[in-house]
Amino acid sequence: MRVVQVPLRTRFRGITVREAAYVEGPAGWGEWSPFLEYGAAVAAPWLAAAREQAAGDWPAPVRSSVPVNVTVPAVDPERAHAIVTRGGCRTAKVKVAEPGQTLADDEARVEAVRDALDAGGPDGLVRVDANGGWTVDEAVRAVGALDRAARGLEYVEQPVASVEDLAVVRRRVSVAVAADESIRRAADPYRVRDLEAADVAVLKVQPLGGVRACLRIAEDIGLPVVVSSALETSVGIAAGVALAAALPELPHACGLATVQLLTDDVVTEPLLPVDGALPVRPVVVDDAALDRLAAPDDRVAWWAERYAAVTALHVPGAGS
Repeated sequence: MRVVQVPLRTRFRGITVREAAYVEGPAGWGEWSPFLEYGAAVAAPWLAAAREQAAGDWPAPVRSSVPVNVTVPAVDPERAHAIVTRGGCRTAKVKVAEPGQTLADDEARVEAVRDALDAGGPDGLVRVDANGGWTVDEAVRAVGALDRAARGLEYVEQPVASVEDLAVVRRRVSVAVAADESIRRAADPYRVRDLEAADVAVLKVQPLGGVRACLRIAEDIGLPVVVSSALETSVGIAAGVALAAALPELPHACGLATVQLLTDDVVTEPLLPVDGALPVRPVVVDDAALDRLAAPDDRVAWWAERYAAVTALHVPGAGS
């Protein structure tokens, strides 16, 4: 196992450095990068996904490229505009409902994103992601305001925390609703389907246990799927690309362009968008990059202990 620390260009999800581990198998390296606050039970499916990747156990792709969105953190409007302009994508996902910020802040950010997209043509799409940060009433008000600021939202992702509240919001707004945490953090990911709580399912490979596990969920949940990242390096992003490439249908751009948020990477050729899409191709881990970004010994020891705690759970696919 190797462990790295990669600085971010902008604070995102409350962190400025992304820590990730890699496990080696017959097909090479698999990324294991559950966020540091996650306990062993939550981190177990992430390890299962890494071992699936390291074993080379992915389905054959049905497409050669995957359309992606640029991700805009909860930054000021000027930086948001610059990120979209630099990102080279025709779809932008904008983080909203950031603690300490206001709806006015979100509106200004979304307006700046819309202006940046419009500079490249009339076909740009804006989606927003609240990470469950609103109450039902706050969500209804905010979605209406942001829909106007965006001059039409593609969808709003996880406006509220619970599946039950998500179903209520979906019935009270005219914008499509996407479920993320309500699928990947739920004891029963199919409650979103059963309660008709969403129009779109956001699937992330590591939190859900691997590419094949996500394909099963996608088939069973019966909703259009957007594949999104968990802020991985290109090794982890390759798993998301493998999932998106194997889906029978892919009607929306995927949230897999987040390598743009990192200042460095561990592969020889990072997975960065070209003309708004990621190529479906293998990535080659760069040993020099693993050395350059290597975490201190105490962090490596911490990850080794975490690995032992996860494998002690005897979760299928997560052990050695």
